[in-house]
Parts: sequence; C-alpha cells; structure tokens
Amino acid sequence: MSSSTPEAALHGTSAAVLTVSDSCSRGEKADLSGPAVAEALERRNFQVVARGVVADERAAIQEKLIELCQSARLVVTTGGTGIAPRDVTPEATSAVCDRLVGGIAEQMRMQGARKTRFAALSRAVCGVRGTSLILNLPGSPAGAVESLESVIDLLPHALELIAGRTEH
Repeated sequence: MSSSTPEAALHGTSAAVLTVSDSCSRGEKADLSGPAVAEALERRNFQVVARGVVADERAAIQEKLIELCQSARLVVTTGGTGIAPRDVTPEATSAVCDRLVGGIAEQMRMQGARKTRFAALSRAVCGVRGTSLILNLPGSPAGAVESLESVIDLLPHALELIAGRTEH
C-alpha cells in the first residue's frame, strides 16, 4: 500500500470516542455506541487512545472535549445530537471549536436520509479545535457507525489540512 492512500495516512492517527448519555453515565444502560464507533475507527487504522462517557450536560461535554483534544487528533462523540431538550452535544461542540466544518455534517445527514427520513432531525456538527477535529455522531450504534462510515474517507485529508500540510 502506498503512503498516499487514505488507509496509510490514518495509520497511527490518534482518536478518542466520547459517549454522551444521561442513562449510560449513571450506569443504567450499557454503552453500545461508543464501543461500536471505536471498533469502526480501529478497522480504519485509527488508534483509539481514549474512551469516555458523560451526561448530557453542556459544561461537562465541553470540558471532556477540551481534554480529549489534548491527546487525540480526532474526537468523535456519539449521542445528544437530536432535538430533545437534553440534546446539547452540538452546542457544546460549537462552543469549544475554533471553526466549524459544515460540509462533513451535511454529508452525514445526506447519506443518513437514504436510510431514514429522521436523519433530517440530526443537529450534529463537525469542527476544528487546534489541530484536532471533533465529529458528532448520532446515539444509536447503527446510526453512529453509518454516519462515521459516510465521511471517514474525508478525515485523512481534513486532518492533514488542520495540521498545516496544505500542499496537494
């Protein structure tokens, strides 16, 4: 495999997965989405260096995102992207990002709409914090993995650009 392929570009790229869920954070429900997303990332040669669970509290999400960006180039959240009152992951993500990358979230919604019309209810965002990319995914294991897979081929180039490697 040549070094210019997306798979090679991802080799060793650090990633973190954060599950946003009140019930999982209280231990009332098993976290299925976080492990599913971590496995999908590892299949694409990301090195998952951290995983966590946090309640649907904006301040707690923001704090954890800031912490994870210090150790991972890609931080992926799962959960809290809908329109229910406790769904605040997009607001927390936007608050800690320097810039938003709207096209990635749009791509996930467009691909998701091919499977369910409810994809239109997603408020997921994607943004840059320093040299890290933060990506919001839905809370269901299948929806999270499908959303990630719909954009994962864009991530190597995005991470290269964020790192300042702009010659192409």
